[in-house]
Amino acid sequence: MKPVTPLLTVDALIIYKGKLVLVKRKNPPYQGCFALPGGFVEVGETVEAAVAREAKEETGLDIEIIKLQGVYSDPSRDPRGHAVSICYIAKGSGMLKAGSDAKDIGLFGLNEIPKLAFDHNKIIENAKSDINGILS
Repeated sequence: MKPVTPLLTVDALIIYKGKLVLVKRKNPPYQGCFALPGGFVEVGETVEAAVAREAKEETGLDIEIIKLQGVYSDPSRDPRGHAVSICYIAKGSGMLKAGSDAKDIGLFGLNEIPKLAFDHNKIIENAKSDINGILS
């Protein structure tokens, strides 16, 4: 019998042109809200490959992973059900453009972050010192 486990997701804190890349969600939950680029890990895919794929699909950017930022596993973080997210800090390169399930895209300074979907404000707050270190 197969065990029932939480879904696995990835999120990317992408630094591009000295700012953080956020995508405006096209689909529920949190439709119309900004969020970190990310999504579900596919079976047979590493989390590193998943975060690179999701970043490319949603932002058009290629990313270079700098470091693992953290793992977020609060069972209530996603209204669709228990999802565990592995979050990476990365540098983006290429041409920024909204794609797949992103309605729009924006660049934000760390002091300009709007209210975000899921627990993404907490993720950014936890990563601030690392992001500031990369930016300086």
